[in-house]
Formats: sequence, structure tokens, C-alpha cells
Amino acid sequence: MDFAQIKQAAGDYQGHMTRFLRDMISHPSESCQEREVAACIRAEMEKLGFDKVEVDGLGNVIGWMGQGEKIIAIDSHIDTVGVGNRDNWSHDPYEGYEDEQVVYGRGGSDQEGGMASAVYGAKIMKDLGLIPPGYRIMVVGSVQEEDCDGMCWQYIINRYFPQNGIKKEQVEFVISTEPTDGGIYRGHRGRMEIRVDVKGISCHGSAPERGDNAIYKMADILQDVRALNENPADGTAEIKGLVKMLDPRYNPQHYEDARFLGRGTCTASEIFFTSPSRCAVADSCSISIDRRMTAGETWDSCLQEIRDLPSVKKYGQDVTVSMYMYSRPSWTGQAYETECYFPTWINKDSAAHVQALVEAHRALFGEKRIGPPGAMHLRQRPLTDKWTFSTNCVSIQGRYGIPCVGFGPGAESQAHAPNEITWKQDLVTCAALYAAVPGLYREEDKTSDVSQFRAGKTDNDIQ
Repeated sequence: MDFAQIKQAAGDYQGHMTRFLRDMISHPSESCQEREVAACIRAEMEKLGFDKVEVDGLGNVIGWMGQGEKIIAIDSHIDTVGVGNRDNWSHDPYEGYEDEQVVYGRGGSDQEGGMASAVYGAKIMKDLGLIPPGYRIMVVGSVQEEDCDGMCWQYIINRYFPQNGIKKEQVEFVISTEPTDGGIYRGHRGRMEIRVDVKGISCHGSAPERGDNAIYKMADILQDVRALNENPADGTAEIKGLVKMLDPRYNPQHYEDARFLGRGTCTASEIFFTSPSRCAVADSCSISIDRRMTAGETWDSCLQEIRDLPSVKKYGQDVTVSMYMYSRPSWTGQAYETECYFPTWINKDSAAHVQALVEAHRALFGEKRIGPPGAMHLRQRPLTDKWTFSTNCVSIQGRYGIPCVGFGPGAESQAHAPNEITWKQDLVTCAALYAAVPGLYREEDKTSDVSQFRAGKTDNDIQ
């Protein structure tokens, strides 16, 4: 394999990738509103000569290169979060600017930059004849990730694949192009969205003792949720903190994996109430909890942890703890109902697909992370590592066991932040690496189970 030729080809496409990324950014594409950006991506794939380009029933854009039975997929979600307070942006987030080093705008790092690199990485494969015999490349622009990580791939695996005569076992592995700060990522924590509902009894606000204030009850619960996140686990506090999962006393089977991923966390992310008026006692109060799950934690253990909080037990039957469901229709009008649970996963460092990326990086760029000067302060870490946040791999590998690995342009710290940027050099770096990987993947080195840890599915029948 001529690695110098691959690098040259990727460098030659830098201007095209920059232009394509700016085109995508110019189309606001919050979850369920990706129609215009999907059309933009489809047009780019068709212009570049993809063998087949289609949009599935959910709205995912899927481009194919090659004709083989075995599949290597590259995934990029094409939805973004909103811009938040517009006053925090120095330029229009959907027009932005570019200079010699960066592209500015919502979605640059999270994660339309990955889409640009994936599309042109596949183009380089075709240009240079880098798709191995028997393989084809599947480039996915996936929708609704910001709303419900991985649901897009639940649809692909359970609806799109069967409709097109594809079995999930044909997918050798998937590269996620989520931003990795120049690293190769082999896992991340899972997460779930928990709801706590508290009942009260309303009365006139002039005599609050006649009622039962649900907001006051929730105030007690909120303090316990905060303690669960912040407390130590050394026996000095009634509520042991989530840090306990890093300790072999509490997590004997998986504490080492938990230390690799980092501790679990929880935080109250939303609060709601009902009351007859502003001069009445609140008769209900609810919160949402964002729960990040490390190795050894399960969906039911996380729910039980909240149910076991002293304040929740104190209010007994007036408190309900549950998991959210998601059923919001996509931009095509298609809804795919699923639970808001996103399993934890880690790959073995020695897995064949992980090592294919490591070998490609070594041949193209060396043993250490690279990047422009403005990004290197984020990249003084091991080449192979993990994400802090969550990705579509929660379904691809967490639910279904299809091997995943991450390498993507941009920085995690840019995700959901104002004045989001990505670096042009990263677009080139990633496109080159994607192009080289298929030819370096050694199927003969594949083992039956590449997962070091995988939380798996819940005990219901949701696919």
C-alpha cells in the first residue's frame, strides 16, 4: 500500500472537504430536521461517483462503494444540537468563517466534519483501488443521534438491513467519526435517561399547611441525587457515591474497566411541576436525570439506586422512578420507539479492527496523536483511548455486538459549545486513515468476541 499516495490524495481533497463541510453547516439540522443536510450529503455522494446512494425510511443517508458481501461501515451523525444563546457566538453559526486552519460553525466538530472525511475517504478508496476483494464500504449519515444515541442504527439493523437482504453479521466493523482529538477510541461509558415523579396535594398558598408540596419533596430528592454523584464511598456518608464502582470492594469483576472508562455520574437535567396557580401549593413535580454508566453498572441497578435513596424511600408511594422512552418522528415522519438506555462498551485493544486503525495511523502519521498547533494541548494522551461522551456505538456494539472503533476530526470540547470549530488538517488526516484501514484489516486475526466489556440490552423485547 502506497501511504504517501494516500496522504497526497487526502491533501489534494482538503479544499473540497472544507467546502462540503461549510455546505453542510449552512443547513441547520437539529434532530428531526435533517432533510436539507441529508439532501446536501446525497448530492455530494452522487457527484463523487458512489456506486449507490439512498435514504432509508428514517432519513439516514447511506452511500455504498464496492460490491462485496462483507461490509466495513463508517458512521457520522448529521444532526446537531441548537445554538443556545446566540449572543455567545461571535459569528453566524450557520455561515461562520474559515481561515487557514479552521472551519467555524455549528456541527463542525459534532459532527459533520466526520461526514466530510468519511465521504472523501471512500472516494479515495475508489480512486486508488483500496477496497479489498469481497468487501464494500457503507458510509452512513445518521439522524437523531443528539436526541437518542444509536436509535438510527437500531432502525438500520432491524428495518433497513432486512429490507435489503443484509444480515448484521456481514458488517465486520464500524468506524465512528465522532471527534476523538486525534486519538483512536475503543469504548465509552453508557448512559440512560431517568425520570422521577413526585405526587403532592394542592391547596391555597395562603395556608400551605393544608396541602402537600411536591416541590419540597423533590428538593429533598435532588439533594440525594447530588450526593450520589458527589459523595465518597469510604463509609463516611449514608449515601455512597458513584465513585464506588472504581473500587474492587464494590465492583470486583469490572473495576479495572471502570477505571479505564471513568466513574459513572448523575445530574438533574430538567425539572417540571404542576400547580393550579402561582398562589397554590404544587401538586406534582418531576425531574430528568442524566445518568452516565461505567462498567459494572446496569440499567436496573441505576434505577434501583435512585429508588434506594433515603428521600425516595421516605416519600414511598408518592414517588415513581422510571426510564424514559423515545418515539419522536424523524424528518421523514417515521417513528422508531425505543427506551432511553444506551449500553456501555469497551473493545479489546488487541481486536483486529482496532489494530487496523493503529497500524494505519502508524504507517501514515506515526505512533502519537497529531494535529494543528491550536489543538495539540488537547492531545497529549495515549493514541488509543476512550470517549467521555456517548456515540451511536451504544447500539452498534452495545446492543448488537457489531465491533466499533472511533477516529474522527475535531475535539470533544467543541461539542455543543458556542463558537464551534474543527481543524482542516483533521479532515485530511481522517480521510487518509479511513482510506487505508480496509486494506490493513486482517480478518484472520478476528476473534469470536472482541468486547472487553459490553452491558448489553435490557430484559424487555425492544430491538
